Order: sequence, then structure tokens, then C-alpha cells
Amino acid sequence: MPDNQTPPPVTVTLRSGPTGGGSIDDLELFYSRRSLDRFRKRLGRQGLLDLLAADIEEGNAFLRDSALASDGTFEAGTTVLATEGLTSADFLSWMEKAFAGGEDALLAAHPEHYVMAPGADGAFNVVENIGPHVCSFFMGGWGTDAMAWAADAEELLPESEFPHKMSSNLFLADGTIVGRALTQFGDTADGFTASLTVYVPTTCPPDVLEHHLRHYAVEFRNWIVAAATRG
Repeated sequence: MPDNQTPPPVTVTLRSGPTGGGSIDDLELFYSRRSLDRFRKRLGRQGLLDLLAADIEEGNAFLRDSALASDGTFEAGTTVLATEGLTSADFLSWMEKAFAGGEDALLAAHPEHYVMAPGADGAFNVVENIGPHVCSFFMGGWGTDAMAWAADAEELLPESEFPHKMSSNLFLADGTIVGRALTQFGDTADGFTASLTVYVPTTCPPDVLEHHLRHYAVEFRNWIVAAATRG
């Protein structure tokens, strides 16, 4: 092979052995989730917070500095998911119960969910990655009506097509608004469409927004599957 030619990629295919579980990637995902769940439960919420304390301090400082440098301006990105076999009403009913119940279903939706729990004054505390940064922030809750800022958002979809809208500011414990979320759901002939928009400070590097769009895809896919399988 000439020195300047790229070698073909190495591939590994499962021919026989396991009788179920899907592909090798599926098997790895199963064991990764089981291992992660074990560590979460062994450490507990406070153990995770203690373990991540330095990361959270650094991540929150990044968000605060980005918000201040952006002077209240945000950049939006949207992930769109198409679901078949489940209505938006059934999904949102499940979500409401999940957010009102324990953390298990909320944490299980993404490997980088560390804390998802009710906070003070009706806010909901989330500890998760924002891009590469582990951050602890609050949101107003998924059950609220779209707030005034969402009414002017370019991402706001027609009410007739997406009647289920929820939004929230994302803010630090000191009140600094570091982002926003706007989720919109509309039924289709065989399911529903979810339009999931996140707003991050304009001075954030591009990978922060990109990774949160990926984050949305993972967590909402898993929540939708959980809603369909657990009811």
C-alpha cells in the first residue's frame, strides 16, 4: 500500500455466541448503563455532588462569565425528533409524573445526568454537562406556559401544529440567567414531533451548543422510549 493511501477501517462483526441483545454496540450500551447505574446508586446524590464539586465550580464560572460577556444575548439551536406509536399527550403525561417522582427515570435518560431534583421556590435543580462543562443550574419546570421571551423567538412554531409548548430560563443559584429552553410538541398521523430548542450565551464556543443538541437527542429519545414501555 502506498505511503499516502489511507488504510481501510478495521471492522468486527458478531457472527455467533450471544443469543440476544443485538449488536456489539448494543451489548456495550447495556453494560455501560448497568455499570453507571451501580455507581450512581452507590455514591448517592450527595456523593456525586461531593465528587463533582470542583468540576461544578469551574463549570458554573464558565456559564456565569459567558452570560456576562454575552450581555443577555443567546444563540439558539434545535433538535427535532420524530416519534411513531405514541402521542404527545401520553408522553407529556409520563414526563409530568417522572419529574414529580424520584430521580431514577430522569437520571437514566443520559450518562451525563448527575442530579435532577426539585429545588427551592418550585425551581428544578439539574446537574449535567453543558458542553464539556459540568454545571449545576435551575429551571422553572416543564409544566409552565411559554414565557414572554418565547413569544418573540424565531424558533416558536405555529400553535395549530405544535400546541404543546413549554419553556424555562436556566439560571444559577445566584440568579444569573445562563440559558433558556423551549420545547414544542405536535401530533402527527402516527405519533408526534418534538422540537427541542436550547439557547446558550452567544460567547460560548460552538461545541457547547452542538453537544447540547446531541444531549437533547439522547435524553429525549430515552424518555420517549421509557414513556412507551412503562406507561
